[in-house]
Amino acid sequence: MKILDTLLYNIKPHRIVGSTQVEIHDLVCDSRAAGKGALFVAVKGVAVDAHKFIPAVVDAGAAAVVCEQLPEQLNPNVTYVQVDNSTVALAHIAGEWYNQPSRHLRLVGITGTNGKTTTATLLYELTRRLGYKCGLLSTVKNIIDTTVIPAVQTTPDHLTLNRLLHEMVEAGCEYAFMEVSSHACVQRRIEGLTFAGAVFSNLTRDHMDFHKTVDNYIAAKKSFFDGLDSHAFALVNIDDKVGNVMVQNCNATVRSYSLRSMADFKCRVIEERLDGTSLNINGKDIEVMFTGRFNAYNLLAVYGTAVMLGFDPDEVAVKMSTLTAVDGRFQAIHSPKGFTAIVDYAHTPDALVNVLDTIRDVIGSRGHIITVCGCGGNRDAGKRPIMAREAARRSDRVILTSDNPRNEDPEEILRQMEAGLDPDDNHVVKITDRRSAIVTACLMAQPGDVVLVAGKGHEDYQEINGVKHHFDDREEVAKAILANG
Repeated sequence: MKILDTLLYNIKPHRIVGSTQVEIHDLVCDSRAAGKGALFVAVKGVAVDAHKFIPAVVDAGAAAVVCEQLPEQLNPNVTYVQVDNSTVALAHIAGEWYNQPSRHLRLVGITGTNGKTTTATLLYELTRRLGYKCGLLSTVKNIIDTTVIPAVQTTPDHLTLNRLLHEMVEAGCEYAFMEVSSHACVQRRIEGLTFAGAVFSNLTRDHMDFHKTVDNYIAAKKSFFDGLDSHAFALVNIDDKVGNVMVQNCNATVRSYSLRSMADFKCRVIEERLDGTSLNINGKDIEVMFTGRFNAYNLLAVYGTAVMLGFDPDEVAVKMSTLTAVDGRFQAIHSPKGFTAIVDYAHTPDALVNVLDTIRDVIGSRGHIITVCGCGGNRDAGKRPIMAREAARRSDRVILTSDNPRNEDPEEILRQMEAGLDPDDNHVVKITDRRSAIVTACLMAQPGDVVLVAGKGHEDYQEINGVKHHFDDREEVAKAILANG
């Protein structure tokens, strides 16, 4: 229970009708969860404006309402707080409700098109290996010390986010690592949080269905760094052309990492194998169980972040060699037949190129690459022909298949992908059923070949016509290998 006045500490209301000394027993932004003594924050969502539910919330016994427009009829037993932006108000109220948990943690946010999940997860794993309790908020899962909680979205809503951070504090966590999506930046889901640091991995085409333009996408990511204070650090990949853009006018301590340029944290790839890589990071030789230059960038970001957090560089280097692959991120499954299958989340053109180039660098001309890929429905359609074209250019055989069609026709998605192919791309076939596509790819593979199953990675479902059906690429690959030796 809290007094309304204390929850409004960081809020500058336009108008307050009623007493701010009322007791608040619950904080909700979902009208269905409102009950006696609740504070309801009416947010204007993308699909629904919660202001229309204010009368129902009042009837349910809510003690107070925060809104942008006051209802025509005001209940004398309810306090109404009118604000400019309910979303921003909710962020600050949620922080107060949960006792500002981000101030009691060293919270690091990771943003960028690719690498967020891997970097955040490896930072969590590394910090635990260094002997500290910590938390993780990621696309794949949320973790409070050792308790795993399924993730619904990359960056949770304000209430869920502050609740999870509060639970981390209660569990004795000292550090927390979270993915910060561009959607979350635009929707101000990280408003009011105190970050110890921020990491920028890279920026390539993605989410154009939401942002509309690349400039908007860049601006969304940059807003995260614009909000950092002078006590935080900002670590950016300067090999990416917008890396330095992210930290223009940034108040934080800025540090850089690179594989190609002079930087605060520098990495050189010595040797690549399908089961690992030899790296030299800031003069330290490190053997890691990861493959690919994209993973070298992720690991360099992990090393740089750990050092910026004050961990001993030598100890960090030792512990990094014990880290293992994140679920569905370049996850290798070896066949007794002599080929290797790689399951990876690559669902953007750049990510697909990175994975395919890595495989080619490792196997050279000793084997063939057979790629299985598709594109999700109800997402950026502009990348579909690009994905197909890049797969065709970098693979010996390509099977275009269904991903998560959601509410789109999978055949139409594949037709849009095929538009990116050259007329003489006769090494590309279409098998709409994803299970059949995976089985076919494994049947094609010979000793020394690599089958890449791209696009879904860690996901254990396939969404068709709005319904999620159990489907796990890793399980399907394992079954296909078992059935065919």
